[in-house]
Amino acid sequence: MKLHLHHVEARQGAVWVQQGWQVFRRAPLPLTALLATFFIGAALLGLLGVVGAALALAVAPLLNLIFMLASHQVVQGRPISFALWAQPFKLAPERSRNQLRLGLIFLVCAGSVLGLLSGVDDAAQQRLGEAMTQLQQATPGQEAAAREALSVALSDPELLQGNLLRLGAALLLSLPFWHAPALVHWGGHGPLKALFGSCVGLWHNRAAYAVHGLVWLGLMLAAGSVLGLLLALLPALAVMLVTPLSLLAATVFYAGLYFSFMDSFRFNAEASS
Repeated sequence: MKLHLHHVEARQGAVWVQQGWQVFRRAPLPLTALLATFFIGAALLGLLGVVGAALALAVAPLLNLIFMLASHQVVQGRPISFALWAQPFKLAPERSRNQLRLGLIFLVCAGSVLGLLSGVDDAAQQRLGEAMTQLQQATPGQEAAAREALSVALSDPELLQGNLLRLGAALLLSLPFWHAPALVHWGGHGPLKALFGSCVGLWHNRAAYAVHGLVWLGLMLAAGSVLGLLLALLPALAVMLVTPLSLLAATVFYAGLYFSFMDSFRFNAEASS
């Protein structure tokens, strides 16, 4: 089978968000557990020092493919299991080696970006962490001051600058790896061809991906507004909701990747020579 680029309308970007939500609704706990396991595993590897952190980074590109496989399982009405993590390495040995090469390339690129951005907003991040801890431990008489300190920490320009730099760097880094593992898995591409194919696929349907990104931006802004309101009224509840809501949004996002890939690339039988 060969993969060919396929054009989709811009409005399809919004449909991908809806499809991700529909898949999530059919298997909320298994999909959330799949993502949570990745984060927990990455955190545990981080405890091993530089080697563990490097392994966590090298595995990261596979997350897109694993969720594509999981969404496919849900669409087919089949259960999700953690055995999906082994599936990319059950095909031809060359494809397994290409997945490992992709991981190594991502490790080098991500490590370089992290090195360049290290120390950008360390002080602001520390102040934010201290403010959140202070709010969680505040007595009723200290809540007003703790809430004010958290508000000041969140509005720190240094924090905003650091977050914007990280977001921009993460976006640029993600583009070539967005569909690359799937192109290796289903298309049999080599790592460099897969990275190039991912960029071409995103550019070919850039209007749809722009709409997709804008829909998610709108959802994040709406969620941020609600959390901001809760922060003013029920600060302890707002802090408690940040992690589960972030995990839910990330799970729905990853669940929709399968549909964006299948719409952007189509399978055709190779012509016999």
